[in-house]
Amino acid sequence: MTDMAAQPALIIRHYHDLTPYEARFLEMKSFTENRDETTPDELWILQHHDVLTQGQAGKPEHVLVPSHIPLIQTDRGGQVTWHGPGQLVAYFMFDLNRLGWNVRTLVSYAENLMIELLQKYGIDAYAKADAPGVYVNERKIGSLGFKIRKGRSYHGLALNIDCDLFGFQTINPCGYAGLEMVRVMDLVANYPRFDDLCRDIIASLTLSGYFSDIQVIDA
Repeated sequence: MTDMAAQPALIIRHYHDLTPYEARFLEMKSFTENRDETTPDELWILQHHDVLTQGQAGKPEHVLVPSHIPLIQTDRGGQVTWHGPGQLVAYFMFDLNRLGWNVRTLVSYAENLMIELLQKYGIDAYAKADAPGVYVNERKIGSLGFKIRKGRSYHGLALNIDCDLFGFQTINPCGYAGLEMVRVMDLVANYPRFDDLCRDIIASLTLSGYFSDIQVIDA
């Protein structure tokens, strides 16, 4: 928990429609480059159109099968991954210095957020020390990757809800050959939808004690 006197405000942008990856990537990069010590932190919750994104040090050989899905080079950590409909993406534009966090704190927070969300619906998920993300029975359900610039983060996490897994089948997800992906819908019959999990994330952040004021904007 952050010291009350130092708690920043947080703006949560909840996107209801599919949104293009490249536009949001350029927007969050510009936001991070132009913010100052008084700028509220932001969290964006959304779903993208079909897209493959390649991490900063990504290796082209991890794209296994050419497909109709566009591939966009990005500046986050990690290797190639897929985003698209049925996958919840949350982007964290946080001032880590102001929160008193380091990169490990941010990664652990994002992983634990996904673990707690899944636990609410009876799914026993866990993180791995040697492979960032969240797993259920050795299958990956949640991915993450960040960029830190001058102590401020952008990019974030992706949680598979009821997406088509085709995009993952064209790559080595996150650079791991043979890694099996899983979705929330594969694990519980009456599974939560995107808007259910958005509400859960907003509630979790509201109760976290890290932020003095939280404003939710429908985008």
